[in-house]
Amino acid sequence: MREEELAALAQGGDEQALERLYALYRELLRSKANLYFMVGADRDDVIQEGMIGLFTAIRGYDPGAGASFRTFAELCVKRQIINAVKMAGRKKHTPLNESLSIDAPQTDGGAGDATLEDALGDAGGTDPESIVLLADLFEYISNNAPKIFSKLELRVWESFTGGRSAAQIAAQFGKSPKSIDNTIQRIKKKVERLIALY
Repeated sequence: MREEELAALAQGGDEQALERLYALYRELLRSKANLYFMVGADRDDVIQEGMIGLFTAIRGYDPGAGASFRTFAELCVKRQIINAVKMAGRKKHTPLNESLSIDAPQTDGGAGDATLEDALGDAGGTDPESIVLLADLFEYISNNAPKIFSKLELRVWESFTGGRSAAQIAAQFGKSPKSIDNTIQRIKKKVERLIALY
């Protein structure tokens, strides 16, 4: 059976004709793949592009156009491979190809099945409702701080929310950094309890 007849059958949905054409053009695809290099791809990827070109030729072949199927197929295969090589060289899709899925398990950190989203996500969230609720909670704590905190905790709270570090607060109050750090931890625990109730 001639290639043109096989192409017509394949266009009509004949799977055997399609497989026969792929078998006939396997060597052509391999020889074309040897001529081109695609950035970030191996030889099999180039062959795959050639197969896409062959499929395009099968779907688009018109016997009345005056060219043999072989001529048309070689042109489509070559065009598909060249387009793929150009696209790979443009680095247009580099962000997509080199990106990390936030849903993929992270294996190098030893965290088990933790995903990148788990590692980057915060417990409080950043939706507008959470921001408003946290602002309200902060205002509540500020207005009621003398009732919530001890005298030292209150002084440390005011300095800490004013932007001072633990070391600066320790120097300011003449306390050891460890003492101030312990005070900050007690403040955080009280705030966490308030958040859980809020």
